Amino acid sequence: MAANAELKVNEGDTAPDFTAPTNGGGEVSLSQFRGQAVVLYFYPKDNTPGCNKEACGFRDNHEAITAKNAVVLGVSADSAAKHDKFIEKFDLPFTLIADEDKSICESYGVWGNKSFMGRTFLGIKRMTFLINADGVVQKVWPKVKVADHANEVLEALGELGD
Repeated sequence: MAANAELKVNEGDTAPDFTAPTNGGGEVSLSQFRGQAVVLYFYPKDNTPGCNKEACGFRDNHEAITAKNAVVLGVSADSAAKHDKFIEKFDLPFTLIADEDKSICESYGVWGNKSFMGRTFLGIKRMTFLINADGVVQKVWPKVKVADHANEVLEALGELGD
């Protein structure tokens, strides 16, 4: 697949490592998941319609995803406290990362200009990166359609093998 000019991280690249705060007052590093696949999904904001639908899709497929030796990590610029409320409201079984300084978003190239209803603004572009057990990006979804996204990710995990 040709490299996407907008992305900083493309298929075949080593995924940039990070350490960041999470819901529940924890902290997570990407490198701690070596040995299993990581579904790293970036979304604009907790408790908004598209983000709710996407998160609930991952929730509803979580058991099937973990059965494929994979972990789901959601990333937005919301605080860990907002993530706690989001998780509680929708009973989300996976970790949400608080990237308040947007350093993770910037390292993956998902922070940038967005357009909505005729205006342009800076924000998080909804994208997902599937990272294999060796820390290499296997697949990138640069334009996520939330309705079926978790199923697409599950299918791609099946193609990874064990």
